[in-house]
Amino acid sequence: MNSSKRILVAPLNWGLGHATRCIPIIRELLHQGHRPFIASDGVALTLLKKEFPDLPAFELPSYKISYAEKGKNFKIKMIWDSPKVLKAIAKEKKAVKRLVKEHDLEGIISDNRLGAYYKKVPCVFITHQLNVLSGNTTWMSSKAHQKIIKKFDACWVPDVKEKPNLTGKLGHLKKSKLYIAYLGPLSRFEKKEAPIINDLMVLLSGPEPQRTMLEEKLLEELREFEGNILFVKGKIEEDQVREEIEIPHGKILHYNFMKSDELEQALNQSDKVLCRSGYTTVMDLAKLEKKAFFIPTPGQYEQEYLAKRMQKQGLVPYSNQEDFKLNYLSRIDEFDGLTQFESVVDFSSLFEVFSVAEAFSKVKENSEPTSTSLST
Repeated sequence: MNSSKRILVAPLNWGLGHATRCIPIIRELLHQGHRPFIASDGVALTLLKKEFPDLPAFELPSYKISYAEKGKNFKIKMIWDSPKVLKAIAKEKKAVKRLVKEHDLEGIISDNRLGAYYKKVPCVFITHQLNVLSGNTTWMSSKAHQKIIKKFDACWVPDVKEKPNLTGKLGHLKKSKLYIAYLGPLSRFEKKEAPIINDLMVLLSGPEPQRTMLEEKLLEELREFEGNILFVKGKIEEDQVREEIEIPHGKILHYNFMKSDELEQALNQSDKVLCRSGYTTVMDLAKLEKKAFFIPTPGQYEQEYLAKRMQKQGLVPYSNQEDFKLNYLSRIDEFDGLTQFESVVDFSSLFEVFSVAEAFSKVKENSEPTSTSLST
């Protein structure tokens, strides 16, 4: 691209994964001389403001997503909350339109924010869920999601197109009229040679109340762990808080959150990782080639699918949250662990979708975005 573009990057606030996988994209935009603008809400916005304190940042309407306390009620809770979400999406569309006009934005990158698009500028949607798993309603939820993706001009999937891949049926369609580009797995981290100082690293995130429920369970279970544990709660707060907890056969070093550079170092210095099976975490662990143990969020079909798939492939064992016991961690040694995919992403080519912004507004003024308009 020959000139600098003003690009809005808007990740969904559902745990930290959508925000953290936007970090390498924001870095690349900056590297290529563009000007990113950040927009989100809640902990996702707070995290990105800490990572990029000099970038303009704006708050979007919150979807107010929370999990049911019991996994079996997950789908019912989502259906119950859907009117609230739809109302937030409508407000989000208006907020994004206003931001585009007020700041002369020339493109939008939405990571699963369903209303973060505007028909007069090129819009890209990032997702690893071309198919949205929802039990016996998977066909309906997948078609509904694909219909939303069609409103954007391109869909970027953070995985490889061929087999083997990380997402399986989540990120791959047999037939599609969507304009899909595979980015390869996205991670804000780099694998580095470092001495191992943590026998286990616990890395939590995700919406409440399930994040807190898992934190409390693990702090109880891990009291009999033999060795040193680094425990990162995944609670993005104003100040970082560090606490050391003595246990009979070691210690737990407890943080509320870490920034990217700290997390990268900590993960490289950790022998094994205990965490959710969210897709962003899977990509990070693959990049760092780590051995891990997964506890999927109860009732979240995507995380349960990924955990089962990784275990079936002999990569990472898992347990459901209710049944987890300390001795389950011994199973990690029986599995191969994750390895990174060698993939080269041509971001210059991908960012070319925004180079047509001036002509785009004239062409699109009286039409909705289509999936083929920006095929490159």
